[in-house]
Amino acid sequence: MSHIGDLIRQHCPDGVPYKTLGEVGSFTRGSGLQKKDFTETGFPCIHYGQIYTYYGISATQTKSFISPAQATRLHRAQPGDLIIATTSENDEDVCKAVTWLGDGGVAYGGHSVVFHHSLDAKFVAYWFQSRDFQDQKRRFITGVKVREVSPRSLEKVLIPVPPRPVQEEIVRILDSFTQLEAELEAELEAELEARRQQYEYYRRELLEGSGSVVLLGDLATNLDFRRRPITKSSRLAGSVPYYGASGVVDWVANSIFNEDLLLISEDGANLSARSTPIAFSVSGPSWVNNHAHALRFPDYNTRRFAELYLNSIDLSPYLTGSTQPKLNRKNLDSIPIPHVGSGRIQYVVETLDSFESLITHLSSRLPAEIAARRQQYEYYRDRLLSFEELAA
Repeated sequence: MSHIGDLIRQHCPDGVPYKTLGEVGSFTRGSGLQKKDFTETGFPCIHYGQIYTYYGISATQTKSFISPAQATRLHRAQPGDLIIATTSENDEDVCKAVTWLGDGGVAYGGHSVVFHHSLDAKFVAYWFQSRDFQDQKRRFITGVKVREVSPRSLEKVLIPVPPRPVQEEIVRILDSFTQLEAELEAELEAELEARRQQYEYYRRELLEGSGSVVLLGDLATNLDFRRRPITKSSRLAGSVPYYGASGVVDWVANSIFNEDLLLISEDGANLSARSTPIAFSVSGPSWVNNHAHALRFPDYNTRRFAELYLNSIDLSPYLTGSTQPKLNRKNLDSIPIPHVGSGRIQYVVETLDSFESLITHLSSRLPAEIAARRQQYEYYRDRLLSFEELAA
């Protein structure tokens, strides 16, 4: 920040001029490009929707292409031009922009405009992210379901125009911030993935028995006879969780259980897909419908061991039905569980619970760290892009 101060004192000691976007550049509206026009190869193009989902502040290559023949009928952005998505479903995203820095021109279509200007290319792109621009653009947003800012309105928006050395130094600093943020995210994600792999390895190793097994039906007491489904229209709203095949599906006023149980999916696509655990522990007051088996175990460690084991194995040999997989009571009871001593069960459960706790901590830390970094970045970005205005 001190070097920026030196540059400002050197190049613009009396302040920085603010000009309208219409004074420093021109806007050209695109048209005629749809997703169905994309080809595997051909002329590079940017669809306005990709600006929201695919690009950062700048791009040197595109995700999509169109035929050379169609490209001749479309407007093209040149290196250094800013491509702006001028429509969105919300005010925050409208006017998200990407600077094209590739070799040669790139085609673009409707719901986007190109801003051709005389400023540093990435300086403008960073400024379009700033709070200053966001606050100004809101005055020009129109539409109800689709929010839009027209090129004519954008021409009226004021942008600071510091000397080129100041623009370039700001870009250098913000590029460094962006790179550090990306490296931190990658580091945290790599650590989380390493812990997950470590957990999977120990889960496989620890849950293997010595060959002796006990059937699940002999290990637990089945309480399916106490389950009772309630139609949505008949449920009384309350604070008691109402469980189905994959977890809580509603909250009701009364309970049919008030104890520690292991619930196991009885039917549903998740029995095959396994996108969420098919076995999950519940405690305290609960209501269970007929889409989840309810099992009582003699103690926590035994229940938790069974939960971990069932979530780790392939259950397809025990499922019936192809369109709608089902784990019936007979097949559930016949699932073999490794028979190990109580001391071993406690060790396995404590070890895997510790791993899960660590992974949960890392999983919650990741978005918090990313959010904190982004907040810090936005603070310094907005400070860097705020100037004392040159007196008229």
